[in-house]
Amino acid sequence: MSTNKNQVSEQPMISIRGVAKSFGSNAVLKGINLEAYRGDVVALIGGNGAGKSTLMKILMGIHQQDEGEIFIAGEKANLNTPSAALAKGIYLVPQEPMLFPNMTVEENIVQGFSEKRSELHTRLVELIKRVGWDLKLDRKADSLSIAEQQLVEILRGLLRNSQILILDEPTSALTFNEIQSLFKVVEDLKSRGIAIFYITHRLTEVFEIATKVVILRDGIITMEGPVKDFTQEMLIKGLLPPNAQEVTAQACSTEAGLDYSKLKPALEVKNLSGYGFADVNLNVYPGEILGVAGVVGAGRTELAIAIFGIDEVTGGSVKLDGEEITGMNVRAIIDKGLNYVPEDRHLNAIYGISEVSSNVTSGMLHKLGRLFINFKAENELSDHYIKDFRIKVTGRDQLIGSLSGGNQQKVVLAKTLATKPKVVILDEPTRGIDAGARVDVYRIISKLKEEGVAVMLISSDIEEVVQLSDRVVTMFQGRINHTFERCDINVDNLMAASFGVYRQEEKPQ
Repeated sequence: MSTNKNQVSEQPMISIRGVAKSFGSNAVLKGINLEAYRGDVVALIGGNGAGKSTLMKILMGIHQQDEGEIFIAGEKANLNTPSAALAKGIYLVPQEPMLFPNMTVEENIVQGFSEKRSELHTRLVELIKRVGWDLKLDRKADSLSIAEQQLVEILRGLLRNSQILILDEPTSALTFNEIQSLFKVVEDLKSRGIAIFYITHRLTEVFEIATKVVILRDGIITMEGPVKDFTQEMLIKGLLPPNAQEVTAQACSTEAGLDYSKLKPALEVKNLSGYGFADVNLNVYPGEILGVAGVVGAGRTELAIAIFGIDEVTGGSVKLDGEEITGMNVRAIIDKGLNYVPEDRHLNAIYGISEVSSNVTSGMLHKLGRLFINFKAENELSDHYIKDFRIKVTGRDQLIGSLSGGNQQKVVLAKTLATKPKVVILDEPTRGIDAGARVDVYRIISKLKEEGVAVMLISSDIEEVVQLSDRVVTMFQGRINHTFERCDINVDNLMAASFGVYRQEEKPQ
């Protein structure tokens, strides 16, 4: 990695040396070495689960590293709490600003300070004058645009004399003009010697604003260096797994796909808009697995829960077997034949202090009796799925909270499939489970396909999407930007499209 002249005699503003972090048996960071100097804008990019958020949370004192050291301006830093990180001059500007809407700009900025308000006001006025931003301190926060709210968050950091700023997906909710305004702010901060970590999924921004780029994949840095030394194609290559070509060949050599011209879609989504997504059009056919790929924040889960009736739909329509289900409640949608496996089973899918049998049948209790549950039917149903899905339990009365993650996930699948859906949306179905359980989940998904169930598969594991899908759509910034048919489904294409840089001419001939 080359070094510019002003860095030869200057020590790094922050130096990360050999930082490793595991959660249980899952190694998230595997010895990270990274430096940022005054005026650096370090673009940090990587796919879902690469370790970006974990690394930044370590810098913010939210997590503590298992191994390694962090130095701030040459001094070893113990960032064991968020307050310790703030004291060392590190400040995180979150992806979604967290302001008190009924407070003024000034009241939001000075929260958490122990100084007198008059002294803080004087410092704040001088700061705004120095940076040259046009922001009225007496405005209510609920009157600010997202871009202006981010300026407030940045001012919070600068008032604390922060010298290291972390910007987490700062342009995800901004318009073009707001993005250009933010870039001017970043250039100004850069000129003032602030070191910035800039987390983004938009590769074009890397070349507009960053001085250095770092690619994380599976907890290691695969590429790093001055931005001028890279192209978009090089960045995509750094994001790809080593066996990308092997996965491509396997996917393309499978048998011919469905003839969609002879089928009616089981699920039709037309011009659907809601929170986090807009103008989505897609069909899923009986016996088809439609993969939905994209990075975190692309709008995949938001789309799924809107289709399922959890979130409000602001435009467009959803049809199940030709029947309009837009705006129906969840119970009605399940009864019509659509069900959903959420990405966070602990938060949204299991009753941790209940038995396995109760969890399996929890989605269809109204069908097991009006006043009293038919326990014989419940036991028969739960026994069927325990056997068919190879769920490892001591008995149907075992508490689900005592099962392994993989077996819990199988129970969630059983709960969903017990309702006999025509269409099932699987959101991260193998998240947090071991390799053995993953094989069983794949078998269950393949069986659904054989039985003619339409499957919408949302997964951050691109290799999983390639392996299982008949067709794939990619989402980028809340919209579907590409659809891939069978022999175009490969890790390279999906990764490029997920980051918004896929070009049609790159399509294999």
